[in-house]
Amino acid sequence: MSVSADPTSAAAKRAASAALIAHLEASGYPRYEPPILQKADLFFNSGEDIRSRLYLTNDLSGAEYCLRPEYTIPVCAHYLASEAAGFPATYSYCGPVFRYRTDAPNEVLQAGLENFGHPDREAADAEILGVTLDAVAALGQGDLDVRFGDNGLVRDLVAALDLSPQWQRRILRGHAQDKALDAILSQPANAKRPDHTGVLAALEGVDKQGARALVEDLLSIAGISSVGGRSIAEIADRFLEQAALKADEDFPTEQRAILKEFLAIETDPDQASGRLRQLAATTELDLNAALDRFDARLGFMAARGLDVADFTFSTRFARDLEYYTGFVFEAFDRSRPQEKSIAGGGRYDGLLKSLGSDRGIGAVGAAIWIERLELPQRGEMDWWR
Repeated sequence: MSVSADPTSAAAKRAASAALIAHLEASGYPRYEPPILQKADLFFNSGEDIRSRLYLTNDLSGAEYCLRPEYTIPVCAHYLASEAAGFPATYSYCGPVFRYRTDAPNEVLQAGLENFGHPDREAADAEILGVTLDAVAALGQGDLDVRFGDNGLVRDLVAALDLSPQWQRRILRGHAQDKALDAILSQPANAKRPDHTGVLAALEGVDKQGARALVEDLLSIAGISSVGGRSIAEIADRFLEQAALKADEDFPTEQRAILKEFLAIETDPDQASGRLRQLAATTELDLNAALDRFDARLGFMAARGLDVADFTFSTRFARDLEYYTGFVFEAFDRSRPQEKSIAGGGRYDGLLKSLGSDRGIGAVGAAIWIERLELPQRGEMDWWR
């Protein structure tokens, strides 16, 4: 029986999937495939981007399940339930994931890899990037534009600016959503802002825990359980944050200037390191530890044979999943610069603890979207035979 030579055909995707898994396993990442049907509450704290796009169902007992929307969280849950929990472990995977989308298929093939508990985080970051790029290069996808950022560096800078917790959360959330600085720091026009003076007066002098409980009670009384994928707790936190910002609307001029200079850095990683150290020195902000980690990661990348000078580092770069805490990256096909990334990933050190771990465990991973690969025609590569 003849097989289609179309690289987007089902046969080509199956061949690519098999080749990717073979490469990842040979690189020290054994395969684990979590069930397609997952307990829905596993994803409820993963952020609005995933939670609002789940395909949900209930069984006869009333338990809520969903089609697997991504792999990282189920693989984390498997790791925590295994004897390897708390120790270094690696996994790979490949199969369909399901998320509601308006601009793409709702079922796509995703391969990837996860690395838990590595004692040297920067070395693990470089390994994940290197193995991912090697895997897609093995399928003929070698000319890639690699861009990366560092959520940990952004967090350290924001913490060093001595801002209120409300401003820190707002800046970090806006950065994760790829908002411009002016949009992050701007306040809604007074004419459009709802008048919550009655509630704010009731909250005056109340401690944070009591204030949050009061707002949650008001939402429950109103019959509100969630809005736009946000839970009652998240809505309450957002309301209290806006109330605090309203009381202190003017963002400090000096901190604004520092943020503007910081978020303007986009260049090759070595140049970026120099500019970041210069900014830290001139502003007298203590970013030494974060920048030492940054430089160590570059060293591990170079040691793996990666052409660091060909990469782009941007302080504004972020990915659209809320659990990322450090190094993040995406890789694009240079011949199709307007298309979505074909691979991406990053560090998510806080996720395992939020899933029930009694200790912090370092974790970093990456995903490869098979439909976005420019697969060679049959016979052009050894894997496609």
